[in-house]
Amino acid sequence: MTAKPQTWHYGLVARWWAEFNVDGPEIAYFQNVIERHGQPALDVACGTGRLLLPYLRAGLDVDGCDISPDMLALCRERAAREGLAPRLFAQAMHALDPPRAYRTIYVCGSFGIGDDRALDMEALRAWHRALEPGGTLAFDHHLPYGNPAGWRYWPRGRRAELPAEWPSAGSRRRMADGDELEMRTRLAELDPLEQRATLQIRVTQWRDGQRVAEEEGSLRTGLYLRNEILMMLDAAGFRDVRVYGGYTENEATADDDTLVFLAGK
Repeated sequence: MTAKPQTWHYGLVARWWAEFNVDGPEIAYFQNVIERHGQPALDVACGTGRLLLPYLRAGLDVDGCDISPDMLALCRERAAREGLAPRLFAQAMHALDPPRAYRTIYVCGSFGIGDDRALDMEALRAWHRALEPGGTLAFDHHLPYGNPAGWRYWPRGRRAELPAEWPSAGSRRRMADGDELEMRTRLAELDPLEQRATLQIRVTQWRDGQRVAEEEGSLRTGLYLRNEILMMLDAAGFRDVRVYGGYTENEATADDDTLVFLAGK
């Protein structure tokens, strides 16, 4: 039986994404990728439309898919308020079977989430199949050593301290309807041999100073380094792979903790 990705992108977490996760350097970067490598494009793990909606406003031909119906519903609501009607479909990354082929597929901040290496490999193969001949896959990946707070738990003695304590206070922000959401995260487990981390999230909803709802979720993530991803791309059939540092046109170096992979079909 195929494993199911474990994510936390539902309920209050989805609302947090829709309300507050709306900017970042990735937006301009991946728009440039689409404009250079061609349309139609597919936003894999599009969430609530952080990248998708700006591209639709710009007149680009972009579809979106996500494993979370909650995320997609919020994306549709946001789009409808602007008179936009994106083509969205609920599919896991590894089970991608879109209604058409794409010139560009991009994946922002989502490679390796749900942690199952076999599923990640299936996802790469599915993205390859969904591309037109000569198409381009683009995705970013945050290297595990880029997070000093998590990296320090890799030695055996430090892992005994997990799960980490919940922060005493989280990030608390007011939504458009006047309610507030507070988000806290912690590292629960780390397995360096399997290169797997489990994160936990707790989101609390406040109204007039009173807690009215609280939800917790877990997210398993695969801890990949550059060369392993390069081998996986090769095994999935991709060619002419380029690796850039951050959201730039510069070749990646050891000082970069975010990589962008561009791979051709």
